[in-house]
Amino acid sequence: MFEAIQDVLVAIWHQDFNALLTPGSATLIYILVAMLISLESGFLPAAPLPCDSIVVLVGTLSAVGVLDPFIAFPMLIIAASIGSWLAFLQGRWLNKFPLVQSWLAKVPEKQMRTVDALLCRHGLVALFIARFVPGVRSVLPMMMGMRVDEVPRFHRFAWLSASMWVFLLAGMGYLLPSLPEPISRLVTMGLMAAPVITLCIGILTGVTWRIRKALRSDLNPTA
Repeated sequence: MFEAIQDVLVAIWHQDFNALLTPGSATLIYILVAMLISLESGFLPAAPLPCDSIVVLVGTLSAVGVLDPFIAFPMLIIAASIGSWLAFLQGRWLNKFPLVQSWLAKVPEKQMRTVDALLCRHGLVALFIARFVPGVRSVLPMMMGMRVDEVPRFHRFAWLSASMWVFLLAGMGYLLPSLPEPISRLVTMGLMAAPVITLCIGILTGVTWRIRKALRSDLNPTA
């Protein structure tokens, strides 16, 4: 049993489509995919997991009959939503630590009010965008756990964003087998590269913002 789990896990990690076509592997695929999606969505150390491509793979496996889309798609949504909820709870838990409270106390009140307003007003959009950025996928719900008091509102955002994320990626994976092979290969490569590109854009944006802020501070030392 352990060897079967290991084989399926390795096949999922390496996107080995042929290995996943083995009869009787569907149940293990459901369980392992749900665990990976929940971990990556809920815990920052699990950010390197290739969950975007796994969601696409699940859509393709559903298209060829290995998985049932009426089971696989809801399972992905539930796993992603549970992961976001776990991250949210971590934010609530961390917010009780004096060290975290001291960090937050150093942020100007005006900026914190702006953050709160953005999280409340644009929570769905923010969570949806964060779904496509490894690492941010778990950090943003954690930040909402620290700052957002309306738990039902968070759940609505989390479930809606998870549903859109799954139906977009898994839906594209479901369509891949019906596309001509050259187009299918290009689409697959684009989907695999998208999270890395998005992460690089986010890092560059953050670095640029820090540099511009430092330059403004140098030009206006009294500001």
